[in-house]
Amino acid sequence: MSAAKKSDCLASPIVELRQYTLKHGRRETLIGIFDAHLIEGQEEAGMTIIGQFRDLDRPDMFVWMRGFDGMEARKDALTAFYDGSVWAAWRDAANATMIDSDDVLLLKPAWRDAGFDLSGLWRPAPVDGKKPSDASLLASFYAIQIHHLRPGTEVNFAGNFEAQALPVFEAFGVRPLAAFVSEHAENSFPRLPVRVGENVFVSVTGFDSADAYARHEAALTASPEWQACRQTLQAASAKPAQTLRLSPTARSLLR
Repeated sequence: MSAAKKSDCLASPIVELRQYTLKHGRRETLIGIFDAHLIEGQEEAGMTIIGQFRDLDRPDMFVWMRGFDGMEARKDALTAFYDGSVWAAWRDAANATMIDSDDVLLLKPAWRDAGFDLSGLWRPAPVDGKKPSDASLLASFYAIQIHHLRPGTEVNFAGNFEAQALPVFEAFGVRPLAAFVSEHAENSFPRLPVRVGENVFVSVTGFDSADAYARHEAALTASPEWQACRQTLQAASAKPAQTLRLSPTARSLLR
């Protein structure tokens, strides 16, 4: 797809990456509430629920992403939802599963056409008010990599990633879906905290399975081209990158 055509259907110039620490053994409870009751209400308020996931390495973590048409639109959408009847009905049950819900990165696309292209994707409907079975989705796999950067290096890092990393990924059959950098605008809905003072680059890639991801990682590690690219990228890093290995829930739009 051409850059111009892709840009016409990109979703969400503002995206939240949300990582929730849950009480032990309560993740499936939250997923059940979220998938059955909390998606449509948020989207009717004016946001896009991009994806929700189980973290494969942290059994008590729930990771999800939602998008907005801008910072003012974010304020309006969050106000409508969190002051509305859907959240009032399910707030206590959802919050009862959580230890911490404040690990939130506020992001924007790293370059013009770096956001999610969600055209053609569809979300299964809940069945009798319950989430559909996850059985058919067990092979789906997503990797989110969070690069923590030194202040002022985000633009150069994004440019190097687009120019150098993407061609290597394509050569090895890796499927990049989106890339983001920190949005430094003031939090337009302070009732929900976000991490401030962050300088990150976030990439999202999709794979057919966790095994496919492992094979791609091994091939990249053995590639001189990728090692040279990594050295360029690491020059801007403030600390090692964090990789989230994720499996989507049944009603995730990314799945």
